[in-house]
Amino acid sequence: MKNLDLNLLPQLQVLLELRNVSRAAERLQLSQPATSAAMARLRRHFDDELLVRNGRTYDLTPFAQSLVPLVDEAMLHVQRATRIRSGFDAATSEREFVIAASDYAAALIVGPLRGILQQEAPHVVVDFVPTSGLRGDLTEYSRMDLLVGPTGYRMKGDSKQLFRDSFVAVADAGNPLLTLPALTLEDLVEVPHAVGYFGEGISTPADKLFESRGVRRRVAAVVAGFLSLPLLVEGTDLVALVPRMLASRAQRGASIEVLEFAEELEAALVEAMYWHPSQTEDPANVWLRSVVQRACSQLHDIFPVKAHPITVTSIPDGGQRGDYSRLG
Repeated sequence: MKNLDLNLLPQLQVLLELRNVSRAAERLQLSQPATSAAMARLRRHFDDELLVRNGRTYDLTPFAQSLVPLVDEAMLHVQRATRIRSGFDAATSEREFVIAASDYAAALIVGPLRGILQQEAPHVVVDFVPTSGLRGDLTEYSRMDLLVGPTGYRMKGDSKQLFRDSFVAVADAGNPLLTLPALTLEDLVEVPHAVGYFGEGISTPADKLFESRGVRRRVAAVVAGFLSLPLLVEGTDLVALVPRMLASRAQRGASIEVLEFAEELEAALVEAMYWHPSQTEDPANVWLRSVVQRACSQLHDIFPVKAHPITVTSIPDGGQRGDYSRLG
């Protein structure tokens, strides 16, 4: 404790995360010379370079890599100890909360959440940051207060379900697919698809729907996340599967049609909020969780879907598939 200025601890965490002095200085709102001086002091203290040049970028030394989980854990406890209060007054608080969420979840939640904050906590700020790049361990809660994400992926922390959604297909309003008298899942895989990517080995409920039926989509475009998919299909022959409420949001400004799936083909998506167990009794975090839950309770009323008359079905026994060949 006597040998290291503890003010260097948050600087060390950011330097280990970003691996770049200039970007770390920007994040920390310090000058680059001040951040470089902090880096020099940390190198002297640990007797290690910490960051070593590799071409135009920097890599962590093996010792620095071993520091990452220790520093994250230390910062987590420091922040918990300094933030916790015996009570929390939302009406007067100027607290800044951080919520990690996908583009899809943030696009739905921000509107109703802001409405509640304006009424009950006008000085509170809630920042949304992306979930991409998260390792999935508890130490990451040192940088956020809540994480909103899907259930079923073994996310760490305590959790509570927020809302349920399901996947629909979206296509441009002029897509020839919509002229078919009937549409099956097998018809759907014969047209080019745009799909969202969430990381190596991560399958969405939409992916699992096709896998469970033993069919494979013709993937023509891949983007990060779901948010841009409805706009990507507009004006093209592409089809995309997106959560229903996101499709509803996109319908307001895009010329797209929404195709629902028959009950037996439902691909459900359940979103939950996650937090570090040490925050369970923290009054500020308890309040934040209640606000997020109230905001999510409004979503189904805010985002109703206007669906196309055709419903995507599986092929019934003795039934006929849509005559897709005539579209070519």
